[in-house]
Amino acid sequence: MSETIDVLERHKFDETALEHWCRANVDGFAGPLRVKQFQGGQSNPTFQLITPARKYVMRKKPPGQLLASAHAVDREYTVMRALADTPVPVPRMYALCEDDSVVGTSFYIMENLEGRVFRDPTLPGMSADDQAAIYDEMNRVMAELHKVDHEAVGLGNYGRPGNYFDRQIARWIKQYRAAQTETIEAMENLIAWMPQHVPDEPSVSIAHGDYRLENTMFHPTEPRMIAVLDWELSTIGHPLADLGYNSMLYHIDSPTMGSLTRIDYAASGIPREADYVAAYSRRVGRDGIENWPFYVGFSIFRLASIAQGVYKRGLDGNASSEKATQHGNVAHMLSDEAWRIVQLTT
Repeated sequence: MSETIDVLERHKFDETALEHWCRANVDGFAGPLRVKQFQGGQSNPTFQLITPARKYVMRKKPPGQLLASAHAVDREYTVMRALADTPVPVPRMYALCEDDSVVGTSFYIMENLEGRVFRDPTLPGMSADDQAAIYDEMNRVMAELHKVDHEAVGLGNYGRPGNYFDRQIARWIKQYRAAQTETIEAMENLIAWMPQHVPDEPSVSIAHGDYRLENTMFHPTEPRMIAVLDWELSTIGHPLADLGYNSMLYHIDSPTMGSLTRIDYAASGIPREADYVAAYSRRVGRDGIENWPFYVGFSIFRLASIAQGVYKRGLDGNASSEKATQHGNVAHMLSDEAWRIVQLTT
C-alpha cells in the first residue's frame, strides 16, 4: 500500500469537511490534513490521510450510480472491527461515516500499517524458503478465519448461514445481468449449469470473499501477515468458497491478478495446488475435498461477473482505475476457463 498519487480528479472531495469530521469522530485526530490516493484497486477508492502526528487510511464508495449491494464499506468496517481480538490480523478501525454529505459517499477510517503487499503472486526475487513461508502463512490465516466463531465475535447477523452457493450464484448472475454489455456464451452456459450442480456440503464460516495474496499485508521483513484487507465481499458463507478463490491462480492467467500456471514448482517454494489444499485441510480438520472443480469454477465465474461490473463502470466513467475498460476481455477469458473447469465436477 505504499504507492500513492495525488487524488484523481474524478475522486476529489471536500478535504476540509473530512478534516472537520475526523476531528469530531476519530480519537486523537489532529490536523492539518493532507490527502493522497493509493494506486490500484478497481472497487472502493482508498486514500492515505496524512497529519503531523500519524497517518490513516480512508476507504470510500466510488462516485456515480452503483450496483445494488456493491461497494459495501460499512460491511468492511463491521467485520474488521469484529475480528480485532481474534487470530486473524486486521487493521484497527477508527470510525465509520454513512453521511454522504461529508465527502459524497460513505467511508471509514482505519489504521495505516507499514508493511509489504505482494502484487505478483510468483514472488519474484525471493528465495524458495521465503516463498514457501509466505504461502504457508496465507494458508494458515485463511484457516484461522474459517475457525472463528462468527456469533461469538458479534457477527451473528452478518449473513444468512446455509445455502451459500445457491444465494451467491443468484447474486452474481444478477450482478452480471445488471452490467452485461454483450452475450458471452460461456457465461450463459455457467448461468444455466451452476444452480443445478451445487455440492451438498453444509459448512458455514466467515467468508472473506476476495482472499488472495494481494489483499493481505506482510511484516516489512518477516514472512508474517499483519493484515487481511479488502473485506467488501465478506459474509457468513462457506469456507470452500474462499479456498477455491484463493486457488484460482493455479488455473487462470489474469492480466490484473497474475498467475501461477507457469511456476516451476520443483525449484520454487510456492506449493502445488494439491499440497496447498491439503495443508488447509489439515489445519481445519478436513479429510479431503469432494467436487473440488466446482469450488474453483464457481470462484472464477464470480470473478468474471465482477470483471464485467468493472468494465461497465469503466465505460460509464466512474471506476477507480484507468485500466477498468480492459476488463471486458477478462470477463470472456474467465468465463471460458470456469466453464472448462466445472465440467470436470463429478
